[in-house]
Amino acid sequence: MKPEIARQLLDLNYLFYQTFADQFSATRQKIQPGVDRLMAEISASRSILDFGCGNANVWVELARRGFLGTYLGLDFSSHLLDQAARQVCADHQLSTDHPLPHFALVDLIDPDWGAQMPAASFDAVLSFAVIHHLPGQELRLQFLQQIHRILETDGSFYFSVWQFLNSDRLRQRVRSWTQVGLSENQVDPGDYLLDWRSGGLGYRYVHHFSPTELHEMAELSGFRVVKSFYSDGKGDQLGYYQVWQLEK
Repeated sequence: MKPEIARQLLDLNYLFYQTFADQFSATRQKIQPGVDRLMAEISASRSILDFGCGNANVWVELARRGFLGTYLGLDFSSHLLDQAARQVCADHQLSTDHPLPHFALVDLIDPDWGAQMPAASFDAVLSFAVIHHLPGQELRLQFLQQIHRILETDGSFYFSVWQFLNSDRLRQRVRSWTQVGLSENQVDPGDYLLDWRSGGLGYRYVHHFSPTELHEMAELSGFRVVKSFYSDGKGDQLGYYQVWQLEK
């Protein structure tokens, strides 16, 4: 994919998550069932990086489970980080036993977003419903290389990708690329444009991953897949979850 097309798709998603932050956050007040399934492992971590933390619903659940480690949440939407700050403030008023999290604004296309973090500085990296918003293999591998660098030797990378084509309702949200001034030959196979209708009309770029594609990405970026499962939505088919560890 050409860099200028990747930038256009990232800008499209940035506009969406800024414009519809409140409406999107309202649909993410609880963690997804797949995240809940992994929560026992995640909450046992000492240091967590949550890439694409959104409104901090993962941190709220961690705090409720007694997590006492360090937590850093990153997102590219300042409006969603505002939502996160409000969530943390409300939750911390209920209990002061857990340490406060930290949040930072990042640019998904910045190749050095992790450069200021020491190598092997987290024993758990989370990225739920994020990778499918990264356009093109080059950008995805660049992102995974940063994860590889900051993950401790025995740490785990937990993530999910959206499997919207498994839903008849969501398949009806797929729109022509001409709606945003692009054509099919400018994007990659598996790339889709989905509309959003709550609070106005918006568009998001999403890549639909296959398990084979994810396994290939793991190998190319120096990881091994240690766990895979489907979860979420009707029939537990809307999210595909994997846990990766560093290849040894």
